[in-house]
Amino acid sequence: MDKAYPSRKQKRCARFSALFLAGALFIAVSPQAFPAITLSHAEALRIGKRIWQNECNGTVSGLTSWNTGEDFASLGIGHFIWYPEGKGGPFEESFPKLIKFISDRGVNVPSWLQSARGCPWESLSDFQHAQNSPQMKVLRDFLVRTVDLQAQFLVNRLENALPKMLEETAPFNRAHVQEQFERMSRSAKGCYALVDYVNFKGEGVLHTERYRGEGWGLLQVLDDMHGVSGGSAIEEFSRSARAILTRRIKNSPPERNESRWLPGWINRVNSYVRD
Repeated sequence: MDKAYPSRKQKRCARFSALFLAGALFIAVSPQAFPAITLSHAEALRIGKRIWQNECNGTVSGLTSWNTGEDFASLGIGHFIWYPEGKGGPFEESFPKLIKFISDRGVNVPSWLQSARGCPWESLSDFQHAQNSPQMKVLRDFLVRTVDLQAQFLVNRLENALPKMLEETAPFNRAHVQEQFERMSRSAKGCYALVDYVNFKGEGVLHTERYRGEGWGLLQVLDDMHGVSGGSAIEEFSRSARAILTRRIKNSPPERNESRWLPGWINRVNSYVRD
């Protein structure tokens, strides 16, 4: 397993004050100090529709998917995972959390979804056979009319990702990573890029998601940024994402042939700077 951050040789006298200040910064950066990301209804809806396009080609049918070779349904604009009752797997089951999030905001949730103890379809075959069933139609309608709340759910998950990323970052670099995150989160356009990328390539904190010790998640993209407040954060984020994804391809095992995905990835992160 890789280290959370690389060790460095340090001269005690020369580095003592810097390390002390870094430690003080880390103590100051508590969960309560993290700024909340707030979006208007229109802004959340716009972000939701763009992520819907990225994950589902903007189609209603794409909101209810079950990919070949997987043992779970992928639902909603973020393809949130839902396992059949009694089953589980290595990936986080996020769809039940989405349902609770929407219900807690006073939105009417179909009764069968509220009481379900798991995905009602046991397999890909069951799921395909139910495409025109009343349950599936109700599910699609529910997902279509809650796109904005699904987007807000992803934003809230992004907020919760920041403490994890800072924990994985060297103490002397935590202020830098948080500054880049905050630069991006000050606009709806920047929020979209953050939400989409973390949904697309993860937080970058899992050591299993690395090639040759180097990750490709949101943490790595933020860490590679160098701008300060007032600069063009979104353009820099897009540039950094291109570099990080290109590095992943170079580090990837040749037998995986991941280079075939790079043009689509680059097009996706280039979209962050477009209207």
